[in-house]
Amino acid sequence: MLAPTGAAETPPPAGPVQLFSAEEENHQTNMAAPPEHAATGSEQTDPPETNSEPDLSQPEPADSDADEPVGPKIRETPEDIRLEAIANTVALHPSRDVLVCGDVDGDVYAYAYSCTEGETRELWSSGHHLKSCRQVRFSADGLKLFSVSRDKAVHQLDVERGQLVSRIRGAHAAAINSLLLVDENILATGDDRGTLKVWDMRKGEAFMDLKHHDDYISDIAVDQAKRILLTTSGDGTMGVFNIKRRRFELLSEFQSGDLTSVALMKRGKKVVCGSSEGTVYIFNWNGFGATSDRFAVKAESVDCIVPITDSIMCTASMDGYIRAINLLPNRVIGCIGQHVGEPIEEINKSWDSRFLVSCAHDQLIKFWEISNLQKTTVSDYRKRKKKDGRMKSLSKKALGDNDFFSGLVEETEKKEEEEEEEEEDSDSGSD
Repeated sequence: MLAPTGAAETPPPAGPVQLFSAEEENHQTNMAAPPEHAATGSEQTDPPETNSEPDLSQPEPADSDADEPVGPKIRETPEDIRLEAIANTVALHPSRDVLVCGDVDGDVYAYAYSCTEGETRELWSSGHHLKSCRQVRFSADGLKLFSVSRDKAVHQLDVERGQLVSRIRGAHAAAINSLLLVDENILATGDDRGTLKVWDMRKGEAFMDLKHHDDYISDIAVDQAKRILLTTSGDGTMGVFNIKRRRFELLSEFQSGDLTSVALMKRGKKVVCGSSEGTVYIFNWNGFGATSDRFAVKAESVDCIVPITDSIMCTASMDGYIRAINLLPNRVIGCIGQHVGEPIEEINKSWDSRFLVSCAHDQLIKFWEISNLQKTTVSDYRKRKKKDGRMKSLSKKALGDNDFFSGLVEETEKKEEEEEEEEEDSDSGSD
């Protein structure tokens, strides 16, 4: 946290200063010789000629109206938030410009964010977890916050005051890694040993306690009907669980790497899973046993997936890049932003879908403008790849925070888009 800055003290003058009272100062002024007697005898000179034209070289006195204070600067995105430790997780309020993050020390912080410079501020902090906080999630009404930790506990906090409301100690036999709110009363948690539990928070008891994964549960998703839970695991499988019938359904075929994330796309007709090897696996709904498609994203991993539209999702990776990816046709659209050289732990979007928020090992929470991404459409026509292999920049900050270079990036991207359009026209005309 930033320490408050004190007012700057004015240093004392270097030498002794003589002080005059008002009367003495007037007396000194009245004793001055009038101008016509300032010179004596033959040394008396004519007064200098006055120039009626103003001296343009001298600055004019500032107008009093022009001295009005300048209003606060409005930014395209809120300022970065610097943390005291690496954040594992970040969640955004469902209806307000508020976010919450949990860090490796077990602390949970709430911030109000704003595009007005200087107005992003910390609201409260909580240090109830004994070990690293792995995930935080808001309730649908935004009044409650749930968190899970390596200390095996599940906490419920009041969002307004940041106070602990309830705690389930020893909720799992192993460290808890993932968390999902199914509805206002039902909570799903997954631990490092592959156990899934589903809780009724009104009773503080788990009504499902199932272990079908051989490794940690990395992520959990639920369908719109709140009936089927999907889990991804470090054992390379996706698990399917029926909440209504309170039973395990099946495991998918094994993939070559860890499955790190899961999300529903195409109005629930497709399920996508990220992997530690940078491959996106696609399943048809009700076809969970085997993948229907897969494609490699030239990334070290696909650790997080956030749906933006039915076809476009954002992914985060260990290489520090946030990519926008279109599903069917499967294509990397471009780069949303990056934490340079730092693994990204989690990304999430704001309640109004204007910003994507990310936390990484550089101890920063960053904001990325994504409102234009919702208007993006991807055709089946595959454009020619850039000669230097760079991804297209989809935000001004995608390649850095410097405003000067951001302008150059915009101009370059505009020129490249025009060239691509010309290529499309020439290719279509040759058919």
